Amino acid sequence: MSKWYVYIMASKLDGILYIGYTNYLDSRVLEHKHKVNPKSFSARYNCDKLVYFEELEDESLASTRERQMKKRKREWKINLIKEMNPSWVDLSLNWNLDIGKSKLFRK
Repeated sequence: MSKWYVYIMASKLDGILYIGYTNYLDSRVLEHKHKVNPKSFSARYNCDKLVYFEELEDESLASTRERQMKKRKREWKINLIKEMNPSWVDLSLNWNLDIGKSKLFRK
């Protein structure tokens, strides 16, 4: 059984926010960082810093949680991030992300 994640990417401290969900968080973060989809919201607004994530047991829970989070006001989202990550550091910085090993970049 795979884990699912709801996550928030940001452009900078208190900047533009992108909320998504995935079952491959490391690969999805790489996709945002390398702007694989250049016309996407996260690429256009440079949302390439992972500032928050939650781990969930299945896709339906992750999808529901993502929708709940998107409906909330910005102030609520900011407070959620500050609880987990008060300095808004990129949580993926020490993950040793490798493009060559990512499923997204394999041919």
